[in-house]
Amino acid sequence: MASTELSSLELKDSIAHVFRARNILTAKDALFKTELELVELLDMPFEEVQSALAIISAKVCPPCHSVFDILSERAKKEAAFGHLPTGLGALDEYLWGGIPFGVLTEIVGHAGIGKTQFCLMMSVLATMPEDLGGLDGSVIYFDTEKKFRSGRLLQIAKYRFPEHFLSNRILEQLATRVLLVQPSTVAELMLRLQGLEESIRQHGVRLLVIDSVAALVQSEYGYDRIIQRQEILGKQASILKHLAEVHRMPIIVTNQVRFQGGPGGQATAFSSAGRKEITLTAEEASQEGLDLQLTAALGTKWAHAVNIRLVLESLSGNRYIKIAKSPMSATIAFHYEITAAGIEQIGDETFDASDGGRNMIQWLVPYPLRFVI
Repeated sequence: MASTELSSLELKDSIAHVFRARNILTAKDALFKTELELVELLDMPFEEVQSALAIISAKVCPPCHSVFDILSERAKKEAAFGHLPTGLGALDEYLWGGIPFGVLTEIVGHAGIGKTQFCLMMSVLATMPEDLGGLDGSVIYFDTEKKFRSGRLLQIAKYRFPEHFLSNRILEQLATRVLLVQPSTVAELMLRLQGLEESIRQHGVRLLVIDSVAALVQSEYGYDRIIQRQEILGKQASILKHLAEVHRMPIIVTNQVRFQGGPGGQATAFSSAGRKEITLTAEEASQEGLDLQLTAALGTKWAHAVNIRLVLESLSGNRYIKIAKSPMSATIAFHYEITAAGIEQIGDETFDASDGGRNMIQWLVPYPLRFVI
């Protein structure tokens, strides 16, 4: 607005002529000078300069709004179209409608727990018509671990919405709306992310998925390059948050887990210069007095960039989704299972999960643990 030409504003002809004669042609030219500078430059009385600046400011500066006005407007937008429902009753209830627009949502869990299944299900939901709870848009799906299976995507669609997907033609339409990107390096991922703006507008993208955000950066940046890794993650987070806010869409990323702990509860990972790597089963770790704690990979800086974190866990043969971080929800968990239709909630019961996720060693039995000590 500051580049608005003065000729389009309601200035007196005589005053507008003086501005033009002194090569002050836009609102920016006028407002970037002090009143005294304009008095000297234009050779005009101080009162006339003040009056002209008041007119220019009123025309080009945005009006003031109270915080109440801003919150009311945002509430209207979010009520109309602010979440992508998951179909999981507890999750939609506690997140006030589903995966919210404009923020970064992270799905954390060990291999095989269902992170990719969740992403595929949300991709189907994003393409569905609005009257079926979808966003009626396209999806950009970054598959960094080469785990994407188109057959599984279509299976979820058929079993979740059997009344809608009645023919192969409709399934093919779904397939055309999920745009797959499979970067092989961190540099390629960054390049793709930086060039997404035009693709989002061109294809009507309403959901962005990265499965997983940890795979490439962990394989290329080891423990000896943690600073460089954090810089890359910071740039990725900045791009993703910008896309989420500007395009008002949900962004879902998956993350891996690591295990932190040591004798007497003291963390041993990265604790000494003479590190060595050992592998223990969960039972052996327990016998050694290792106080294990499950934590998301990528460190504190990345954790702060995430707005919502959902943790997928397995305990005593049952799977649970836990809302581990959210500005709008308590820390709760509920039982789920993986079916032909994707992720489905089992029962209506929710559990208080505010214990920080400790004592998860029970579900680690099948998985050997690697420690650096």
